Amino acid sequence: MTNVMPSSPKSTPRRSSGGGLPRPSLQAPGRATDRCIGRLQALYRQDNSSAVAALARLRRGLGKAVHEAPESWGNDGLEELSAIRAEHDSAMVAEQEDGASAKYFSAEQRRWSERRELAEEKAVFLTITLWALHQQSIRDANMHAQAWGLGRSVRHLAQGRPGTEDSQPALSATKLTEELNEPLRKRFVRIGTSTSFEMLGTRLREVVLLLRGARIPLDYARLADQLTAWQDTPRQAEVRRTWGRDFYLSSQRSSRSKSGPLDSRGNGGGLDDLLDAGD
Repeated sequence: MTNVMPSSPKSTPRRSSGGGLPRPSLQAPGRATDRCIGRLQALYRQDNSSAVAALARLRRGLGKAVHEAPESWGNDGLEELSAIRAEHDSAMVAEQEDGASAKYFSAEQRRWSERRELAEEKAVFLTITLWALHQQSIRDANMHAQAWGLGRSVRHLAQGRPGTEDSQPALSATKLTEELNEPLRKRFVRIGTSTSFEMLGTRLREVVLLLRGARIPLDYARLADQLTAWQDTPRQAEVRRTWGRDFYLSSQRSSRSKSGPLDSRGNGGGLDDLLDAGD
């Protein structure tokens, strides 16, 4: 029997790092990532010396396991994640005081809850360190930006479209196939074929370096939620479909692009179709 990790706690939606609308669809890892990067990104772009040093320490944590990079403690998003969990716990206590039934966990449920928490921590730490690499030496633009899903960012890069320019006309499916950079498409496919979290992190790092060179942003809050889900084996196919659909549909930005990170509905292909095409 396949076990499924418990869902992450929810709390009052906060505004995004870009100062836009609240993002209620984000789970705890995504909100923690958004808060942490929102704080550091603004300071880094102002050339704040503390933020510059913090990003340098975070980059040194790349490739390390969560909690094994003491130099990044306090800036790795885990304090924000802990605060969100505390908010959730306080809300549960308030509900119980109002007469709601208390929620009890069996030993097995507690083990799964602990596994879920570790998965969230690993996802937040990886996304924060990847962003620190992505933002390096870029002071005039946010490299964490809402609505820039992994598929959209990679497709933008594979079409040779620099920066965050949205004024270019959407490309037809035929033209897209002709103009895609095949080595980059293969890198994207390799992300989907990762068989361990460590391998996935390494392959994401390779792509982030390319995105930094082209100054193309990435929605790290959404990525944190997706990386948490990816660690729950039954949900990996969902995550791949989301990345692939974003890759195919990014030139026709519509309301579908603002749906939940693991919404399995919608038109177009997914990363599984790219995998079938070979790598």
